[in-house]
Parts: sequence; C-alpha cells; structure tokens
Amino acid sequence: MARILIADDDAHVARVMGLWLQRHGHAVVSVGNGAQALSVIEAGGIDLLLSDMNMPVMDGVVLARTLREQGVADLPIIMLTARCDQESLAKQLADFHVTVYPKPFVPSKLVEDVNARLSLALASPSTGMATAPHGEIPCPSSK
Repeated sequence: MARILIADDDAHVARVMGLWLQRHGHAVVSVGNGAQALSVIEAGGIDLLLSDMNMPVMDGVVLARTLREQGVADLPIIMLTARCDQESLAKQLADFHVTVYPKPFVPSKLVEDVNARLSLALASPSTGMATAPHGEIPCPSSK
C-alpha cells in the first residue's frame, strides 16, 4: 500500500480520486493547494504526489519546481490539468520528472497509471521520466 498525497483545490475531484485510490488499497492524504502539499511532503512518508496544476497559493508547476530544487528527486509526481497545451506543459515540466495527465479523467485509468508509476519508481528510483500527456483534451477553436 502506497501513501498518496492529493493536492487539488476542487474538493469533489480530490474526493473522487481519493475514494478510487483507497478502494485499490492506497492510503490517501488530501490538501487544497501546493503550499499545504509542500508541508506534508516535507514531513515525510509520501510515496506519490497527485497534483492539480492550477491551485491557489502555490500552483502545481511551482510545487514541482520547489520539490526538485529542494532535492526531492525520487517522489513520483502526476500533474492533472485541463489545459489544452498539454504537450507544451510536459516539455516545460520535463526537467522536474513530472507526468502530465488530462482532466477530465477516467478514475479506473488514473488508478492504473498511479500503480504503474509507483512500480516504475520502485524499480528505478530517481529516474522517473516526464511523459507526454496520457490523453488529449479538445481545445476550443479560435474562430
């Protein structure tokens, strides 16, 4: 069982993710912004961070950058976003070893991907690679 930190300012989304992860044997801690997430991670015991990108106080990008700059290199990070430019975001976060994940998401698929990322982290610590988005979100046309 892994201990997963969910950082998302949308309580409903955090609850849905948390329930699915708990149903599949994980312990879950939820916070509403990046600053709170940073405090929990600094206290220790977190195996994976599942973070929204757009949050108040400290967004997911700043959180990922701060963690990596503080030497937290082996914590897998999955960043959820509804932004249309997910490939651009994945490139921006590549140096921070962050997996970019689309919103909306299918909860069962998210659980599968969390488990895969945890397995990868256990198999080869400190080498988690940033990956391209796991799905495409249609962008509104600019007509």
